[in-house]
Amino acid sequence: MKILIVDDDFTSRILLQEMLSPYGQCHVAVNGREAIEAFMVAWNEGSPYDLVCLDIMMPEVDGQTVLKGIRAMEETEGVPLGNGVKIIMTSALDDKENVLSAFKELCDAYLVKPINKVKLLGYLRDLRLIQA
Repeated sequence: MKILIVDDDFTSRILLQEMLSPYGQCHVAVNGREAIEAFMVAWNEGSPYDLVCLDIMMPEVDGQTVLKGIRAMEETEGVPLGNGVKIIMTSALDDKENVLSAFKELCDAYLVKPINKVKLLGYLRDLRLIQA
Protein backbone atom coordinates (compact mmCIF):
# COMPACT_ATOMS: atom_id res chain seq x y z
CA MET A 1 0.00 0.00 0.00
CA LYS A 2 1.23 3.49 -0.85
CA ILE A 3 0.34 6.07 1.83
CA LEU A 4 0.48 9.88 1.95
CA ILE A 5 0.43 11.43 5.42
CA VAL A 6 -0.46 15.13 5.33
CA ASP A 7 -0.05 17.09 8.55
CA ASP A 8 1.79 20.25 9.56
CA ASP A 9 2.46 18.86 13.04
CA PHE A 10 5.72 16.89 13.29
CA THR A 11 4.54 14.66 16.14
CA SER A 12 1.32 13.74 14.33
CA ARG A 13 3.27 12.81 11.20
CA ILE A 14 5.68 10.61 13.17
CA LEU A 15 2.87 8.84 15.04
CA LEU A 16 0.96 8.11 11.85
CA GLN A 17 4.14 6.88 10.15
CA GLU A 18 4.82 4.51 13.05
CA MET A 19 1.24 3.19 12.93
CA LEU A 20 1.10 2.81 9.14
CA SER A 21 4.62 1.86 8.05
CA PRO A 22 4.06 -1.88 8.74
CA TYR A 23 1.33 -1.77 6.07
CA GLY A 24 3.05 0.13 3.29
CA GLN A 25 5.34 2.84 2.03
CA CYS A 26 4.68 6.17 3.77
CA HIS A 27 5.34 9.58 2.23
CA VAL A 28 4.73 12.84 4.08
CA ALA A 29 3.61 16.34 3.18
CA VAL A 30 3.72 19.22 5.66
CA ASN A 31 0.95 21.31 4.12
CA GLY A 32 -1.89 21.14 1.63
CA ARG A 33 0.15 22.54 -1.25
CA GLU A 34 2.73 19.77 -0.87
CA ALA A 35 -0.07 17.21 -0.60
CA ILE A 36 -1.62 18.24 -3.91
CA GLU A 37 1.80 18.21 -5.58
CA ALA A 38 2.65 14.76 -4.18
CA PHE A 39 -0.73 13.38 -5.20
CA MET A 40 -0.39 14.72 -8.75
CA VAL A 41 3.19 13.46 -9.17
CA ALA A 42 2.24 9.96 -8.00
CA TRP A 43 -0.83 9.98 -10.25
CA ASN A 44 1.14 11.14 -13.29
CA GLU A 45 3.82 8.50 -12.67
CA GLY A 46 1.13 5.81 -12.74
CA SER A 47 1.69 4.96 -9.10
CA PRO A 48 -1.16 6.68 -7.24
CA TYR A 49 -1.63 6.62 -3.50
CA ASP A 50 -3.92 4.02 -1.97
CA LEU A 51 -4.46 6.02 1.22
CA VAL A 52 -4.23 9.68 2.20
CA CYS A 53 -4.37 10.64 5.88
CA LEU A 54 -5.29 14.31 5.77
CA ASP A 55 -5.27 16.94 8.50
CA ILE A 56 -7.68 19.86 8.12
CA MET A 57 -5.92 22.81 9.79
CA MET A 58 -2.75 23.44 7.78
CA PRO A 59 -0.91 26.41 6.34
CA GLU A 60 -1.11 27.41 2.68
CA VAL A 61 -3.95 25.05 1.71
CA ASP A 62 -6.27 23.45 4.28
CA GLY A 63 -7.27 19.80 4.26
CA GLN A 64 -10.87 20.38 3.17
CA THR A 65 -9.56 22.16 0.05
CA VAL A 66 -7.10 19.33 -0.62
CA LEU A 67 -9.93 16.79 -0.30
CA LYS A 68 -12.05 18.73 -2.81
CA GLY A 69 -9.08 19.02 -5.18
CA ILE A 70 -8.28 15.30 -5.11
CA ARG A 71 -11.89 14.30 -5.72
CA ALA A 72 -12.20 16.85 -8.55
CA MET A 73 -9.04 15.50 -10.19
CA GLU A 74 -10.34 11.93 -9.93
CA GLU A 75 -13.64 12.99 -11.48
CA THR A 76 -11.82 14.75 -14.34
CA GLU A 77 -9.76 11.61 -14.93
CA GLY A 78 -12.89 9.45 -15.05
CA VAL A 79 -12.33 7.56 -11.81
CA PRO A 80 -15.72 6.05 -10.84
CA LEU A 81 -17.19 7.34 -7.59
CA GLY A 82 -15.91 5.20 -4.72
CA ASN A 83 -12.95 3.82 -6.67
CA GLY A 84 -10.51 6.64 -5.93
CA VAL A 85 -7.90 6.98 -3.25
CA LYS A 86 -9.15 6.28 0.26
CA ILE A 87 -9.00 9.47 2.32
CA ILE A 88 -9.12 9.49 6.10
CA MET A 89 -9.40 12.92 7.66
CA THR A 90 -7.18 13.09 10.77
CA SER A 91 -8.03 16.26 12.63
CA ALA A 92 -8.29 17.82 16.06
CA LEU A 93 -11.54 19.38 14.82
CA ASP A 94 -14.54 17.44 16.07
CA ASP A 95 -17.27 19.94 15.26
CA LYS A 96 -20.32 18.96 13.24
CA GLU A 97 -19.56 21.48 10.46
CA ASN A 98 -16.09 20.10 9.66
CA VAL A 99 -17.12 16.46 9.93
CA LEU A 100 -20.17 16.93 7.67
CA SER A 101 -18.18 19.02 5.20
CA ALA A 102 -15.51 16.30 4.92
CA PHE A 103 -18.09 13.59 4.25
CA LYS A 104 -19.92 15.86 1.79
CA GLU A 105 -16.66 16.10 -0.16
CA LEU A 106 -16.41 12.30 -0.05
CA CYS A 107 -13.80 11.47 2.56
CA ASP A 108 -13.91 7.80 3.49
CA ALA A 109 -13.45 8.17 7.24
CA TYR A 110 -12.86 10.82 9.91
CA LEU A 111 -10.62 10.33 12.94
CA VAL A 112 -10.26 12.86 15.73
CA LYS A 113 -6.81 13.42 17.22
CA PRO A 114 -5.17 12.00 19.14
CA ILE A 115 -5.40 9.14 16.65
CA ASN A 116 -6.50 5.85 18.16
CA LYS A 117 -4.52 3.05 16.46
CA VAL A 118 -7.30 0.48 16.93
CA LYS A 119 -9.83 2.78 15.22
CA LEU A 120 -7.37 3.62 12.44
CA LEU A 121 -6.67 -0.05 11.71
CA GLY A 122 -10.39 -0.77 11.88
CA TYR A 123 -11.02 1.82 9.16
CA LEU A 124 -8.20 0.34 7.05
CA ARG A 125 -9.88 -3.06 7.31
CA ASP A 126 -13.31 -1.59 6.52
CA LEU A 127 -11.82 0.13 3.44
CA ARG A 128 -10.20 -3.18 2.41
CA LEU A 129 -6.70 -1.71 2.56
CA ILE A 130 -5.49 -4.35 5.01
CA GLN A 131 -6.65 -7.85 5.89
CA ALA A 132 -8.80 -8.52 8.94
